[in-house]
Amino acid sequence: MLTLKDVTKSFNARILFQGANLTINYGERVALVGPNGAGKSTLFSLILKTDEPDSGEVLRDEWTTIGYLPQMSAPIGNETVMQIATGRAHVLPELEKTLRQHEAAGTVDEPAYFEAQAKFDALNDPKVEARAKKILRGLGYKEGEFDRPAREFSGGWVMRAHLTRLLVMEPDLLLLDEPTNHLDLLSLIWFREYLKGFSGALLMISHDRDFMDSLIETVYEIHDTRLIQYKGNYSDHLRQREENHERAMTAWRNQQKEIEQMQAFIDRFRSVASKASQAQSRERQLEKMDKLERPKPLRKVFRFQFPQPQRAGQRVMALEDVEQAYGDKVIYTGLDLEVQRGDRTVLVGPNGAGKSTLIKILAGEIPIRSGTRRLGTNVRIGYFSQHRTDTVNPELSVLEEIRRCAPEFREDDARSVLGSFLFKKEDVHKKCKVLSGGEISRLNLVKFLMDPPNLLLMDEPTTHLDIWSIEGLIGALKNFEGTLVFISHDVHFIRSLATQVLHINAGQVTRFAGDYDYYLEKTGTEENARAAVIAD
Repeated sequence: MLTLKDVTKSFNARILFQGANLTINYGERVALVGPNGAGKSTLFSLILKTDEPDSGEVLRDEWTTIGYLPQMSAPIGNETVMQIATGRAHVLPELEKTLRQHEAAGTVDEPAYFEAQAKFDALNDPKVEARAKKILRGLGYKEGEFDRPAREFSGGWVMRAHLTRLLVMEPDLLLLDEPTNHLDLLSLIWFREYLKGFSGALLMISHDRDFMDSLIETVYEIHDTRLIQYKGNYSDHLRQREENHERAMTAWRNQQKEIEQMQAFIDRFRSVASKASQAQSRERQLEKMDKLERPKPLRKVFRFQFPQPQRAGQRVMALEDVEQAYGDKVIYTGLDLEVQRGDRTVLVGPNGAGKSTLIKILAGEIPIRSGTRRLGTNVRIGYFSQHRTDTVNPELSVLEEIRRCAPEFREDDARSVLGSFLFKKEDVHKKCKVLSGGEISRLNLVKFLMDPPNLLLMDEPTTHLDIWSIEGLIGALKNFEGTLVFISHDVHFIRSLATQVLHINAGQVTRFAGDYDYYLEKTGTEENARAAVIAD
């Protein structure tokens, strides 16, 4: 259905990949991985024909329909959620316009016409609205929200409506660029189960390791300008790349040893008459040898030691009979909760259930309407939110900001930690005032790790991180001796850290005194999601 043949592409005089080959067959599930900036999104643009390769070919079956979910959605106007989900707002009119243009030009035998016609027919199906409603419900929308203007929702919710439209169309090939970024844990589980039954092919870019392990059967990695294929899921790919690298290193070492031995023979017997011809023969052999390059090191998870916080009392935090509301909307009433020293608690539940509100109450970021919030002995709170920008000095550089909060760290150590969280080379000299929201988020993470509090409250800490940075963060938090309460939709992150789960729904907080798998077993969450997909 899709073939990349000997494709080379450069950007700003930098080669992203050269001689790249890729094949996707009907129904195949493929992940594209590689470090940030390696060219993953550029490869998507080549497949979508919005960019052209410097050399090579991108070949698509002329009958193939492609659906594409970018990381960011287009600006919205007055259209409703349902109009986006069914394509009525913009997509259907554009498809109809494309069809009429081809018909007027007499080019109805071109692949672009076939694809437009297939998508137009899918969105004109009488059952399209019923299918859209089922998918919207699975992705977390409530029945009464379908006809509300999309502009009333956050960008993440609008992305769910666009994703619904793609699933309704059922393209032959679905391109997904970080599809889990905007999903809460429950909608992510539903989406994963839905994709297991999706009949088309998948090509995805994702930083969610568990999501890829559940779905993917082939991995292509962009590494050192090459596109390398691995059979299996993401974890299989990690094992194979280590094995391949070790084999390549062994071959290189063996060849180096052979070269050294040949060169030693040449140097020793070049001037010895009885051995001169043999020395000359080996010299020619050495010149003709196809010499292997030393394999470049594979990127490893960065591990570092950071200071441990002061020990707090046994009871770190207590909420007693707390009520919290936004205007007339009551979020919690009669809430009692204790946080004990050493707890590693994940908050789960649907979007809008009150997870972030609870984190903010614990952090003291918002006043409670009534009740009591008691802080334990020697407790020092650190609150990590994706959306806070007032935690950095805008006039300092990234490196200066780190040295300010952790002056005992040497500059080389600070640079190493920053590098593991995607601040490369000259990035450390950027002023904080010019950083993007994602960069500020990562900088705040580094600050927490280098000067950790003993109660760490984190809201979606893995957003804006790549897989290797997430693994580094997991390693740091595993060694953290304080107390951790966090929200995350990254299942691998949750499984690696959480020792108990608080499920939040409609103002009710239910504690599960076990890890994430214990919570799944007790609640039947995955089985319920699977049943909901089947029922659809």
